[in-house]
Amino acid sequence: MTSGEFERLAALAAQEFETVRLEFLIGRICVKGLADGNHAEIIRWLQECMRPCAELWLYSGVGIGVCEGRALPDAVLAPRGTFVGKENWADTADVVMTVEVTSYDADTHRRDREEKPLGYADAGIPYYLLIDRDDCSVTLYGDPVQGIGYRSAEKKPFGAKFSLPEPLGIEIDTEDLKQYVG
Repeated sequence: MTSGEFERLAALAAQEFETVRLEFLIGRICVKGLADGNHAEIIRWLQECMRPCAELWLYSGVGIGVCEGRALPDAVLAPRGTFVGKENWADTADVVMTVEVTSYDADTHRRDREEKPLGYADAGIPYYLLIDRDDCSVTLYGDPVQGIGYRSAEKKPFGAKFSLPEPLGIEIDTEDLKQYVG
């Protein structure tokens, strides 16, 4: 399937089913359901953490092109105005970081821990932040290499302080994440 064929299929699915969104990762169509309330609160929490980064904004609901696929990250950190006038599947040239929050579904391991890090690294996105509700951890992937993935990964348990490197240059306290598990 080509990216264009997938985009037409995804548009049809969006018209027919309000609760289903499609992604196209590493040659595979993935169904992404609606987020639960705790998932949404984690994104809100992260938006608050990112306030000191005035020139960057944490967008949700943005589809991006990754290699030959299409992804729907839970959030995308990019300069303000990056997506003005863009179509449904924007390029990743200005994206600083993608964010995924694990869901409680059977496909989250493959999608969030295997396919998306590879796709985001292949697209040249400098950082990938995984907020993993299964093992109560936050992992920041960095140093992307096309065809390999990210060369570095720093993992911390919920409750630890976590530093996000430049251009973010902030430290976040992940203590609040403990209340959004389950």
